Amino acid sequence: MNDTQPKISLKDVRKSFGSKVVLDGVDLEVGRAESLVVIGGSGTGKSVTLKCILGLLRPDAGTIMVDGEDVTRMRGAERERVLNKFGMLFQGAALFDSLLVWENVAFGLIQGQGMRRGAAKEVALEKMAQVGLGAEVGELGPAELSGGMQKRVALARAIATDPEIIFFDEPTTGLDPIMADVINDLIVNSVRSLGATALSITHDIASARKIADRVAMIHGGKIIWTGPVGDLDNSGNPYVDQFIRGSAEGPIQMEVLRP
Repeated sequence: MNDTQPKISLKDVRKSFGSKVVLDGVDLEVGRAESLVVIGGSGTGKSVTLKCILGLLRPDAGTIMVDGEDVTRMRGAERERVLNKFGMLFQGAALFDSLLVWENVAFGLIQGQGMRRGAAKEVALEKMAQVGLGAEVGELGPAELSGGMQKRVALARAIATDPEIIFFDEPTTGLDPIMADVINDLIVNSVRSLGATALSITHDIASARKIADRVAMIHGGKIIWTGPVGDLDNSGNPYVDQFIRGSAEGPIQMEVLRP
């Protein structure tokens, strides 16, 4: 592996569900230690793209490379080896209600790496401290936490194994603007401290501006624009301009039933 090789590379990735084409030839690269944010409206293929990279869905065509290896053809132990490079913050936190907070954070260490519970708890409490949660929170259940605290726990779980690549699925959904900014700051600090590559999907432009080095927009199952986050306001792309303005007027037309 060389330093110029993309950490993640998608070429002509296609995915349909019956007659509905969701991904129609996605081309995308994420550099080593880069934070790339994919923006786009609901139903444009953001989540399907992420699921294809994670192996939760199998693309109909195209290649997905991680460190130069085509993961779409991997199975069994070979696939597990690549998955061990990943950390994931799910939309809605997706914590296990039956586990204590520290057990949620340590889940990948215990179940994925076979670490003893005592050692895993120490790591979990350390990661929780990095996102501003005290050890006492570790003994609570997820239902006892606010939405913002649940997101912090989910972030601690995502970084618990010191992953090389972290995926963020709508990380600020359901949070008020202040807590969303806190989570964005924690994401930036966590990714930088690990030296990790980050791939996020969001429709939250404020979040994209905060956590991205580079932004890509998906529309109609294709990546229609990519550029540095600083170029968002001068993209020269009418779809990007409409999306970041949040305007009903423009080339993106929503299907609305009118009387």
